[in-house]
Amino acid sequence: MKKLEKTQTYKDAGVDIDLGNRLVSHIRELVKSTYRPEVISEIGGFNSLFSLNLQKYHNPVLVSSTDGVGTKLKIAFLLDKHDTVGIDLVAMCVNDIIVSGAEPLFFLDYIATSHLASIRVEDILRGIVQGCSEAGCALIGGETAEMPSFYHDGEYDLAGFVVGGVDREKVIDGSSITVDNKIIGIASSGLHSNGYSLARKILFDQLRLNVTDKPLSGEKSIGEILLEPTKIYVKKIQNLLRDFHLNGIVHITGGGFIDNLPRVLPQSCRATIYKGSWEIPPIFKFLQENGNVSEREMFRTFNQGIGMMVIAPSNEADDIVSRLKGLQEDAFIIGEINLKDKDGEGIVFL
Repeated sequence: MKKLEKTQTYKDAGVDIDLGNRLVSHIRELVKSTYRPEVISEIGGFNSLFSLNLQKYHNPVLVSSTDGVGTKLKIAFLLDKHDTVGIDLVAMCVNDIIVSGAEPLFFLDYIATSHLASIRVEDILRGIVQGCSEAGCALIGGETAEMPSFYHDGEYDLAGFVVGGVDREKVIDGSSITVDNKIIGIASSGLHSNGYSLARKILFDQLRLNVTDKPLSGEKSIGEILLEPTKIYVKKIQNLLRDFHLNGIVHITGGGFIDNLPRVLPQSCRATIYKGSWEIPPIFKFLQENGNVSEREMFRTFNQGIGMMVIAPSNEADDIVSRLKGLQEDAFIIGEINLKDKDGEGIVFL
């Protein structure tokens, strides 16, 4: 075996430690803008410290979630626009814990790529910071992994992790859902971060569209429509929790209506959804018609224009809709809870 004459370094193998250190130093103030009073450590350490304020809770329960952005990242690569996918990353995590009534406390991110110099890391982090600010949680740490030859140049993957808190007696788990409760749907901002593998197949493989094409009426290209960031519902749900009885909350994420709504229902109950009670946005209709996708598959793959649902007593439903509209959210009574037929499905559409 021939001995190498030149001394080898980690940088020669494609990993630039100095670049990573400079990145941490550069983003320090950006990240600190999200800090809550409970944060007691600085970015760049071996770990992150968060002092839970026990005076806020009688019997605290920690609620956690982890998620990613999926193949929506492919749209960011095609458009070379990276300042919104960080919002998606935070949204997918915090929306999952607010359904239990939990306040998001802190967030951590993971960014993996082939070469740090080949991606817009600061743009990605600006989106994460914006998402954390919208959700009211602190970005207290993360990992930026440079993995030569593992990813294509210019591409990356993201993962997020959130921890929240709620009093045990205030946990929302769907157990109080009863017959005649109403289902209120809160509008999505688009596809959010689910169904992109099917959407890309239809739009780019079958229809041969370019991300700059405008097949729908309006000024936005198909790429801009697809890259619209996931809506963060945390503060709107917190507002409702102060004044209303929410028996169940559902994040319409992977699995759409069909898989997500039954997850919160008692065994004896089913959800009845009134088709036509809200306007399904044009992008979903375009995908269904041009991709020859069945209606059931649409409701199982996409959010169909509803990103979050709350289930509440019927006598509060109209007031909840009014409150949400006052908070600049489009909201609709889209269904109700009924007794489930023996061996029946957990959701039906009328």
